[in-house]
Amino acid sequence: MKCRNCENTLKTDFSFCPDCGAKIVRNRLTPKRLIYEFSKRYFNLDNTFLKTLWHMIIKPEEVCGGYISGLRKKYLNPVSMLAISLTLSGFILFLMKKVAWGSIDFSKISYTQTSSGGAGTEKIMASTMEYSSLLFLFYIPILTFASYLFFNKQKYNFAELIITSMYALTTFSIISAVYSIILLLISPQFYVNTGLIYSLIMVLFCIYVAYKNSLDSIKSLFWRIPLFLFIFLIGYMGVSFITVAVLFLTGEISIQDFKPQ
Repeated sequence: MKCRNCENTLKTDFSFCPDCGAKIVRNRLTPKRLIYEFSKRYFNLDNTFLKTLWHMIIKPEEVCGGYISGLRKKYLNPVSMLAISLTLSGFILFLMKKVAWGSIDFSKISYTQTSSGGAGTEKIMASTMEYSSLLFLFYIPILTFASYLFFNKQKYNFAELIITSMYALTTFSIISAVYSIILLLISPQFYVNTGLIYSLIMVLFCIYVAYKNSLDSIKSLFWRIPLFLFIFLIGYMGVSFITVAVLFLTGEISIQDFKPQ
C-alpha cells in the first residue's frame, strides 16, 4: 500500500504515513462520512478550533505568542482562522441580501445617512457590501501598524504582528457571527443600527489582544489606547475614502446619490 499524498510505501496497519504525517483514508467519502469529518474537525470540544477561540479570549498571548515562537500544532493556524471567518462573512452577506434586506428601513440608519435619504443609503450600502471581504483584509495591516507603534515592547517585527492582528480579527469575526446571524433573522434593523457599536467592540477586542501580547504596563494604557485608536481611525478613514473613490470610478454610485431629494 502506498500513501496517496507522498507515494511512500506503507504497511497495511498504518493509520498515518510516517513520512508526511497524512492520515490514511480507507473508506469512500459518503454523505454520512462527510458530516462526520466536518463535525469532528470543527465541533469536537477537544479539537484545535474551539480551543483556539476560547484561549484567544482568556489568554491570547499564548495563542499568538506560541505561533510566533514556533508552536504550530496546539492551535489552529491564522490562515485557517481567516478562511473560516471569510466563509462565515459570506454566509452573513447572503442572509443580509436574501433574507433581511427587505425588512430594513435605510432612512433610519444615521451613521451612513446621505442627504438623498434612504434610497441613497441603500445603494451605497449595497455597493459597499460587495467589497466587505476585501475591506476586512485591509483592517489587518492597519491594526498591525497601530500595534507596531504602541503595543510592541516585545519588539516583534511587522510580519509577526500581522499574525496577532489576524488572530484578533478572525476570532472576533467568528464569535460575533452567531450574534449577527441571530439578529439578521429576528431583527435586521437593530443589526444595521448598531453597526458602529459592533465596530467599536471589534477594535477594543483587538486592543485587548495587542496589549496581552505586549509587555506594557496597565498605566501606559491611558496614552497607548487613544493613540492606537487615532492611528486606526486614520487608516479606517483612508480605506473608506478609497472605497468611495473606487465606487465612483466603477459607476456603482454617483453624485446623484448624495443630492437631496
